[in-house]
Parts: sequence; C-alpha cells; structure tokens
Amino acid sequence: MGLTIGVDIGGTKIAAGVVDEEGAILATCKVPTPPTPEGVIDAIADAVRTVSEGFEVEAVGIGAAGYVDDKRATVLFAPNINWRHEALKDKVEQRVGLPVVVENDANAAAWGEYRFGAGQGHDDVICITLGTGLGGGIIIGNKLRRGRFGVAAEFGHIRVVPDGLLCGCGSQGCWEQYASGRALVRYARQRAQATPGNAELLLGLGDGTPEGIEGKHISLAARQGDPVAVDSFRELARWVGSGLADLASLFDPSAFIVGGGLSDEGDLVLDPIRKSFRRWLVGGQWRPHAQVLAAQLGGKAGLVGAADLARQG
Repeated sequence: MGLTIGVDIGGTKIAAGVVDEEGAILATCKVPTPPTPEGVIDAIADAVRTVSEGFEVEAVGIGAAGYVDDKRATVLFAPNINWRHEALKDKVEQRVGLPVVVENDANAAAWGEYRFGAGQGHDDVICITLGTGLGGGIIIGNKLRRGRFGVAAEFGHIRVVPDGLLCGCGSQGCWEQYASGRALVRYARQRAQATPGNAELLLGLGDGTPEGIEGKHISLAARQGDPVAVDSFRELARWVGSGLADLASLFDPSAFIVGGGLSDEGDLVLDPIRKSFRRWLVGGQWRPHAQVLAAQLGGKAGLVGAADLARQG
C-alpha cells in the first residue's frame, strides 16, 4: 500500500497528514477540535478531505484517546470527547470513502516510534508517554499487542499505591498520579510550600506563590539548579523508573521508549529515570538491562503511527 493519512485527535486541535511508506509526512492540516462528539467526526472528515487533495490516498488511520475495541472500529470510551461505543470507523468511512482503522492514540504513537523512531532495530519495545497523564504501548515480537479486547497497555491506570490519590478514571493510586506532568507540578508546589527558601528561583518564575508554579517553570528552574525543581524531577523519575522496572518483569523488552511532553526535557528527566530503573530492577545486578531511550518523533509519532497502522490493514 502506498500513501495513507494519519489523524491525531487532540483536545484543542485535530491534525491530519499524508504519510509515505518511509514515515515521511508529505502534507498536513490542522482544524480546531469541536465541542461535540458528532462535530469531531465531521472535523476529522473535513481534515482528511483537505489534506488528501492532490494525493492518491489509500486508507486512513485515526489515533483516539480512550478504549478502542478489538476490531479497531469502535471507541468504547473516550473521556475527553464523551464518546461511548462510538462507531468511529463506519462514520468516517461513510464521509470520506476510504478504509479507516481506529487505534488508541498511545498505541499509535508507540507504533510510530517502533517503525520510524527510537525503536528501530528492536523487536520488543515498551513505550510510555509522559504528558498530563501516562499512556503506553506494547510491541512484542514486532507486533503491536492490544489484548483480547483491544484495551491493553493502559499503564497509567496500574494501581501502585493502594487507596492512594484519586485518579480521573475513578480509581485510587494509579501510576499516572505519581508519574506524569500533573504529578511533577504537584511535587513542586508542595515542596515550594514547605520550603520556600529552597524555591526562590522557581517561585520567581511564576507569580511568587506555589499555586502559580507551572510545568515550564519547573524545567527552567531545574536547569538553573533550583533545589526544589531538581528534587521534583527526581521524585517524578523515582516513580517512572520503578514502574519501568515492574514492566520489565512483565515483558522483558530490549528497550523502553519514553515519549510525551516531558521527554522533551532530555537528560534532565531521562538520566534520573535510568538510575531509578536500575535501582528497582529485580535481579538487576545479574540480568541484562533494557535501554531507556528518548522518543525521536515528538508530536508527530501518533500521526505517523496511525497512518502506518492503516497501511498494515
């Protein structure tokens, strides 16, 4: 199969791109994400029609946040768009006249990294995305593993603290409550509240109060040695690395790929994650260690991965 279109549905915008067999994006367009579920479907169709002009496109892949069924056709549950058993494949196919494959957005990003990014050369890869929350994808034996019902790799909702912090999913103690961009901000605000003298730079980047601290402030302050900002990254990394060690016990991959917005911080976050991973890996002194790699495709991973999954059929 030749050219395909990948669609990445975000909270504020929908991106569509024509992608070739080498993972190169030949054309893109973006449209605002409408407020209604049916409006989102119409916007996806509009974006596909717009970006496909002048190209011979053979299929469309859509990356959607939420649970996607085993047939890669129906969004069972999407928390941000209010889709419930939404027949997304059929509805978009009716509008654009092309075959459509629907995939979880983190799975699509994982596949993109495996095929065209940091995962090249690896047969067994576990990907995590560190953003507002925590998502993931599993590639074992060169295949995307989705589980019997299509909803595997929801790593962010593994419960790591019994009766811990309340999660947006309704459960308590989920991993993403301790290993995510939201968690990083919470760590920094708590530490700045407790020891403001160690957070002078960090507080000054905001409005002077702990509540004014945002993720971008923590990154800037950490790079300049602010003790609270540095310690907040260490706490985040402790949780991420220990979770990767648990996943290594389950899947034994040759590489972990860390993507999402926090991966843009490079070694500021990756070095302490690697240290924590080695610390908590069971039998680590006697067994091979998986590599912990930074994602390479950035925000393009989901679009490129969705397009390639459509090509796979």
